[in-house]
Amino acid sequence: MADVKLTGVAKAYGETKILHGIDLDIRDGEFMVFVGPSGCGKSTLLRTIAGLEEITGGELRIGGVLVNDIPPAERGIAMVFQSYALYPHMNLYDNMAFGLKLAKVPKNEIDGAVRNAAKILHIEHLLDRKPKDLSGGQRQRVAIGRAIVRKPEVFLFDEPLSNLDAALRVRMRYEFAKLHEDLKTTMVYVTHDQVEAMTLADRIVVLSAGRIEQVGTPLELYEHPDNLFVAGFIGSPKMNLLTGELAAVSSGRAEVRLAGGLTMLALVDASRARVGDKVTLGVRPEHIRVGGEGNLLQSTVAFVESLGGTTFAYCPYPGLEEPLTCQFEGRNGCDRLRAGTALDLQFPAEALYLFDAEGRAFRRQAAPELAA
Repeated sequence: MADVKLTGVAKAYGETKILHGIDLDIRDGEFMVFVGPSGCGKSTLLRTIAGLEEITGGELRIGGVLVNDIPPAERGIAMVFQSYALYPHMNLYDNMAFGLKLAKVPKNEIDGAVRNAAKILHIEHLLDRKPKDLSGGQRQRVAIGRAIVRKPEVFLFDEPLSNLDAALRVRMRYEFAKLHEDLKTTMVYVTHDQVEAMTLADRIVVLSAGRIEQVGTPLELYEHPDNLFVAGFIGSPKMNLLTGELAAVSSGRAEVRLAGGLTMLALVDASRARVGDKVTLGVRPEHIRVGGEGNLLQSTVAFVESLGGTTFAYCPYPGLEEPLTCQFEGRNGCDRLRAGTALDLQFPAEALYLFDAEGRAFRRQAAPELAA
């Protein structure tokens, strides 16, 4: 196992800058996930760690060793790509053993490594089959097994589940978590799917336009996003955002006058702000309640999605391009919602997020409880 340390790592193609001075410490044995929208630089960052992309600035260390000029094969890493890239004319055993054979590893060591990896991945009964006889999930296991037999210090995964159907992706998320638990090896995983990130990661790196927006545990990013980008990206469905201005401020609370004229109380430290400052108020769909006292917003349901245990209601509000998304438990009475139903929506003060005109978050006073 090994840690990975990036200091001021930059990548450019000519005049086009892709990565802008990345500083990141990936701990020994950690499962780190890079997440962000398409084009944010997450795959490029992974490829620089692998040595498939030459960095144009900064330092990269693996296990304390500077690897800027060390070729990929000598970095102690193994990479699993989005494409399985299996040899179609070889059976699974030979696919997994191929790299070791090229390295002239003794046959008995190869056999032990392949069968051990197959046992970990639950494919020992498939070793005589060829890739065309396998499902997508089984092929991905073979690709992972090919990496395991090399006994790398760091595993790198580049969107390994994106070619699988939804049900199989859920299953494979469990397999990845179990694999990390069994191997206890440093793993770096790239995905655009925040559900994968929240499910698998010890810590998440949120990237945007080649820069790190925030690094933290899934719960830290969810409860205390540093800025508007992270708040809008982490969470499914995404956070509702309403523009307004500060009507009153203190060290523990802020009153926000929304574009529609309504005033909301948010329990945040707004001591650095001034009355009249432009702000954005955020509330997650699962924190909105029906009825109650204080912070009430009146709306009429435009559309309802009932998923059995969960109901989503979409409610317009003046000044919003998209309606508010409200998430309710299906059995608390909200499962009978219909389009045209009038609602008093409560935004609990302790559940609200607040961001200044530059998108920086005001520190919240407490984490909210989910609506009952």
